[in-house]
Amino acid sequence: MVDDNELERLRDIAVPAPGGEAKARALNAAMQAFDMDEKIPTVSKGTSAGLRLTERAQKLWRDIMQRKLIATPAITALVALPIAGYAAFEMLKEQPPVIGGVAAAIPASPPAMANSKLMVQPAPLPADQIQPQEENRDRIETFKTNPVHETAQDPVSTFSIDVDTASYSFVRRSLKEGSLPDPDTVRVEEMINYFPYDWKGPESASTPFNSTVTVMPTPWNEHTKLMHVAIKGFDVKQAEQPKANLVFLIDVSGSMDEPDKLPLLKSAFRLLVNKLKADDTVSIVTYAGNAGTVLMPTKASEKQKILAAIDNLEPGGSTAGEEGIREAYKLAQQSFVKDGVNRVMLATDGDFNVGQTDDDDLKRLIEKERKTGVFLSVFGFGRGNLNDQMMQTIAQNGNGTAAYIDTLAEAEKVLVEDASSTLFTIAKDVKIQVEFNPAKVSEYRLVGYETRALKREDFNNDRVDAGDIGSGHSVTAVYEITPKGSGGEQVDPLRYGQAKVDNGGVANADEYAFVKIRYKLPNENVSKLITTPVTAANEVSSFDAAGADQRFSVAVAAFGQKLRDEDQTANFGYDRIAEIANAARGADPFGYRAEFLSLVRLASSLDSNK
Repeated sequence: MVDDNELERLRDIAVPAPGGEAKARALNAAMQAFDMDEKIPTVSKGTSAGLRLTERAQKLWRDIMQRKLIATPAITALVALPIAGYAAFEMLKEQPPVIGGVAAAIPASPPAMANSKLMVQPAPLPADQIQPQEENRDRIETFKTNPVHETAQDPVSTFSIDVDTASYSFVRRSLKEGSLPDPDTVRVEEMINYFPYDWKGPESASTPFNSTVTVMPTPWNEHTKLMHVAIKGFDVKQAEQPKANLVFLIDVSGSMDEPDKLPLLKSAFRLLVNKLKADDTVSIVTYAGNAGTVLMPTKASEKQKILAAIDNLEPGGSTAGEEGIREAYKLAQQSFVKDGVNRVMLATDGDFNVGQTDDDDLKRLIEKERKTGVFLSVFGFGRGNLNDQMMQTIAQNGNGTAAYIDTLAEAEKVLVEDASSTLFTIAKDVKIQVEFNPAKVSEYRLVGYETRALKREDFNNDRVDAGDIGSGHSVTAVYEITPKGSGGEQVDPLRYGQAKVDNGGVANADEYAFVKIRYKLPNENVSKLITTPVTAANEVSSFDAAGADQRFSVAVAAFGQKLRDEDQTANFGYDRIAEIANAARGADPFGYRAEFLSLVRLASSLDSNK
């Protein structure tokens, strides 16, 4: 045993100040620890052993880095020195010093920082050397929720379809990071269309999609009904898929040097390359300060060459997006495949801060190139610099889609599981117009699609651009309608000048509405028309009588409205949303619906703590 005097003498031993070389070694070891993957073998029985000293130091460093507590190299040094002190303390625990031939006893835990002489106390840094964390510079388009329309005054609703999914991924990341999403990041239609649905599709490719309309009671309002419009695209079999000519346009600017940006991007595009057929073509253009061609058009059969080009990408520089887009289109034209898929796939974390930075300029550039038959899709990565507004603008005008990839699992969904719908367009410029019958419907509102609204006259104008549908795509739109005489009207009738509806004088008076869909085949410029009258034959007697997919999509619609804090769902609880979604979960082979339920629970918890 060691007496108290020896312990007192041990505590009074001064710890020598670390030299410059020691500091450098500690910092280097810490950075190496951050880059290493934690590999702890699974113990099948008994209790696993505690972490070793080096593993504890590595884990502590990784935890700090993952929480992004380090803003500058100066703070790195500030953190590295206490870690070195902690490591020294742990070393004493594992191998105590010998005093008089007897191992000294070391306390089970380190003394408090302020009183310990074992912990190194670095001098405080000048305030001007410590920089605050970067502000969040995400650019999100603001929009107002669709209003309620009085059918007698405004019976027609027109919008472009939207198959983007970026909003759902962005919302998911916000919730998993412990915060409710900004309402303007919640586009309800993108939330709904994130999920695959088993809507009835067309019999042949001659008709690219089929529509199914269902009228059901509204779960959050007993006085209204939901008119659910579901579209399913023709699923092109892999053997019948046309050749693909893809140009990866990759942002390698300095801001991409984060784990959830360029490293994730590289892993994502590796997944896509492994999905391509041997005679497909891949080119790679990067941009950072100036654009450069990393890989000339190369057949996918040379997979290793393509993967090596991806693996060698390194971040650095500012973002010359305009120059990169022009170079990408040039390569796409060089390898253009007639009657095939010609697409630029832009992957970025944010702004094009060199060149054309105005969204309208970019829009005109993309529109011009779209007419040549080369389409563009956008994939966003990371946070803090994401330009969602730009992504939406150029994807919509490039006849492409916008997706936000926050995890490798999301990359697999977008670029592998949904590869056919992401790459292979079966119909372009798809517009929906619904005319409501004032004899049956007094009011209506469209849930979502605020950023896709069109003028009534745009529906028949083939020069007006709209969204595209890919192979096997599911598209869903939901209207909340107020049946005539239900007592659920939100708009008071006019005292003067209200047009009276004479049921005897209105054609098709028994119809709720008339749904019209316009589209163009991928290589044509003249639209075709599909129409569907909505009658009592489309109606189900109760909400539970609707199909599982209809009910699940309504749960997602309610969740999106709840996150936007809309009046219609203000009194509709998260528990009810979860109940509907769970009952309609159905087949969930990839776990997307199970994940949705976890997000509802997260949002409920965060909302209750506001």
